[in-house]
Amino acid sequence: MGSFTRPLPAPSRHPARTQPVRIVSNVLTLRSHVTLKQSKPDWLRVKAPQWERVGNVKEVLRDLGLNTVCEEASCPNIGECFSHGTATFLIMGPACTRACPYCDIDFEKKPQPLDPTEGDRLAEAVRRMGLNHVVITSVNRDDLPDGGASQFVKCIDAVRQRSPNTTIEVLIPDLCGNWEALAIILAARPEVLNHNTETIPRLYRRVRPQGDYERTLELFRRSRAIAPQVYTKSGIMVGLGETDAEVQQVMRDLRGVDCDILTIGQYLQPSPKHLAVQAFITPEQFDAWRDFGEGIGFLQVVSSPLTRSSYHAEQVRGLMQQHPKSGG
Repeated sequence: MGSFTRPLPAPSRHPARTQPVRIVSNVLTLRSHVTLKQSKPDWLRVKAPQWERVGNVKEVLRDLGLNTVCEEASCPNIGECFSHGTATFLIMGPACTRACPYCDIDFEKKPQPLDPTEGDRLAEAVRRMGLNHVVITSVNRDDLPDGGASQFVKCIDAVRQRSPNTTIEVLIPDLCGNWEALAIILAARPEVLNHNTETIPRLYRRVRPQGDYERTLELFRRSRAIAPQVYTKSGIMVGLGETDAEVQQVMRDLRGVDCDILTIGQYLQPSPKHLAVQAFITPEQFDAWRDFGEGIGFLQVVSSPLTRSSYHAEQVRGLMQQHPKSGG
């Protein structure tokens, strides 16, 4: 899944004491017992969207009864993306079977049964919106034997039928390590397979307690072996207490399993009950990570405070022309 967060609430008069991070020569260093102001810096403020275009997109979504991760996860880029006529569709939701402490999507132990019409409705939205590139993601469905792989396939096939020239990106959960389910999704031949690493290994137990860092790497390793023609992509969020060296090691690990594309963005606390922000990372540090990632072989690194998993995802069409893949 994506990094599902919403902008920070207004600061309280008595902000909590945390361990923020300061940047020294592009290196993150921890300081203990230092108060972190909870007001957002200027670089996290977004421009007001073109509400007429936003309304048009929402009208299509409501008419077809569809969910988007843009709305369910309170993404800060919703205005920009909707104003450009793009959206990331959330299937099998809106509730999730996991309760990650950073995520703004509702938790439900027994979510609703799958809707057999979901793929057709999603494909019709893609057609109406005239999308060149569509991102399809889902909540975790650990209650299903295949983790929802068959529903992904239905959506991919439906989009192919109605919009054969649209490129398709799937942002999938870890499927609980069900590699047969992964093969089912890849057999539908999406152009991009995206799975978020989310954070560094040291923070997994706190940030992503039901996830597994090595399982994530194995997912990419197997994806490359099963479908070498598919572009692979991952994303991490920062500002949770990681160091520069730890971020760089995650980037090396992902390149070690031949991940093609990486997104890096600032974690923003959805509500007071969610994990607190440990630091607001500067744009300069995001630039440094982008340069490092490109230097070790990623085809693209989208790294900025407001970057999210599907931010500017349509740019992959240009990458496909510059770096064509064969195989499969």
